[in-house]
Amino acid sequence: MAALPLLDTHGRVHRDLRISLTDRCSLRCTYCMPEQGMEWLAKASILSADEIVRVARVAADAGITTFRLTGGEPLLRRDVVDVVRRLAGLESPYGPVQVAMTTNGIALAPMLDDLIGAGLSRLNISLDTLRRDRFTALTRRDRLDDVLTGITAAAGSGLRPLKLNTVAMRGVNDDEMVDLVRFALDHGAELRFIEQMPLDVGHTWSREAMVTGDEILAALGAQWRLEAVPGRGGAPAERWRLHGPGTADGATVGMIASVTAPFCGACDRLRLTADGQLRNCLFSMHEFDLLPSLRGDAPDDVIDDVLRRCIWAKLPGHAINDPSFLQPVRGMNAIGG
Repeated sequence: MAALPLLDTHGRVHRDLRISLTDRCSLRCTYCMPEQGMEWLAKASILSADEIVRVARVAADAGITTFRLTGGEPLLRRDVVDVVRRLAGLESPYGPVQVAMTTNGIALAPMLDDLIGAGLSRLNISLDTLRRDRFTALTRRDRLDDVLTGITAAAGSGLRPLKLNTVAMRGVNDDEMVDLVRFALDHGAELRFIEQMPLDVGHTWSREAMVTGDEILAALGAQWRLEAVPGRGGAPAERWRLHGPGTADGATVGMIASVTAPFCGACDRLRLTADGQLRNCLFSMHEFDLLPSLRGDAPDDVIDDVLRRCIWAKLPGHAINDPSFLQPVRGMNAIGG
């Protein structure tokens, strides 16, 4: 018999576990972390592949159907292909699981065939600008060519859906939105715009610098006719069909407006940090520590109990728009995207 679903007190059934493989990254994006002086997680606290797979197996038994590997930058993990292979071999009560990944794309091209062979089923690649000078200023690394090579490899692989993630920032890349969508369409990908969220290590986020979802849609609407795609469900992105110049049938763009139009009511996600902490929301101030159970020979039902307690404690929403909102102590690189 299937285990009871991972249900919270607001009736949300959880099907998606985001697993951070590392807090380290090959870029230093200004909206995520400082250029120097980062305090990384202690190496001894990072979950091993065996520990990750054990948590994932218990989660799959409880109804998780999608695992998304994140970071930091997940491709910095030397055993990432092995982790993908082992996760892809799991089954939930609803059938085989899917393994997805979010990456900055720098190391993607030489690893892509191995990742696909291991069972990777979906891929998101971050791309905030097409201009080399802006990329270097934004990420503090001159690696745009490597990212574009990774995107080209992914586009040619047949791995679909392929999504490109863009954080829209006022005065930084807000004049490239149409160009970025066109680039994505040319590569058989869906561009997904993300409102900048208060998750930077330096706590420098400001609402004034954030480009809102409505502003992005207005800019795109000047180029194409937008038609809302129904049936969003628990997906973070609201999707729009594009009609007009340079678009083929089925061309879409996504919008993740976590700040101005939160989708918490249908959220079906929880997160496992690289050091074994379960989080029921990106913006949660509380974590549930799995490390003692994993390293203390606790039985699987103890891990299952921690999963359920974490989800049971989930609040109805993240309350970014509430005056009492407090930014999490951890930055996005340590939480997992």
